[in-house]
Amino acid sequence: MIRELKTLIAVAQHGTFAAAGQHIGLTQAAVSAQMKRLEAALGVALFERSGRAAVLTKRGQETLQQAQALIALYGTLGAASAGQEAATRVTLGAIASIQRSLLPNVLAHFHRQFPECRSRVVPGLSLSLMNQVDAGELDMAVIIRPPFSLHSDLRWQPLAHEPFRLLVPRRLTTDDWRALLTQQPFVRYDRASFGGRQVDRFLRDNHCHVRDVCEVDELDAIIQLVANGVGVALVPQPSALRRWPAGVRAIDLKEHTFHRDIGIVHRASGQLSKPAQALAALLTQVAAAEH
Repeated sequence: MIRELKTLIAVAQHGTFAAAGQHIGLTQAAVSAQMKRLEAALGVALFERSGRAAVLTKRGQETLQQAQALIALYGTLGAASAGQEAATRVTLGAIASIQRSLLPNVLAHFHRQFPECRSRVVPGLSLSLMNQVDAGELDMAVIIRPPFSLHSDLRWQPLAHEPFRLLVPRRLTTDDWRALLTQQPFVRYDRASFGGRQVDRFLRDNHCHVRDVCEVDELDAIIQLVANGVGVALVPQPSALRRWPAGVRAIDLKEHTFHRDIGIVHRASGQLSKPAQALAALLTQVAAAEH
């Protein structure tokens, strides 16, 4: 609720949701959503719903005063002793494959460079993580690039361009990817994820009617299912991957190859702390070194 209270103060200072959002690095929609959550949590109407101006109700004005006092008190929590700098926390969202591959080395470098900082890694699907960045809940997130334009106040830094392969049990010797897709059981990359949507679009565009046997978001789990002979799957080949597991074989789709783009989404650099900017730079450097 601290986040929502800070946004309430910004709205009161700047007069509209749009102006407040511009000042604190959120979209108007994200500010509106935060205020609705705050009203629901408190059980009171904070704003008069008329025109574009955000006019506080009497209860809203009382809540604003309480919020200002709470935020001032909150700012003193964990205050450093005289002569010491307070610790900074960087919050980073990351899809599962990045947490296993890129992130451990990056965080090791980061904490050596900023030993006074704390970091928090939040797992999730790309869409959810992107929305959390937009709402100011995360400093940044490493996600699959969405199939639509980002909000104007969000920034994208590319990290990797990963090709999709058809993964099959090693006992299957044919390289006819179309026949394999249509004749073998299919382990589907979860359609709730951006990568899963790409797979779904590829199948539609190539008129491949598959027989789903299960649908999974976790790529390691999909690979193991294929290795265990459950079916075939379309999965991205991570940049850091040097060799597929022994039980599977990856088939190149050649001219039909499609890719997923991995990158960092964050708000404008002016909204990021110095450690957060350094973490984004480290992610880019380590990703480039792994190519």
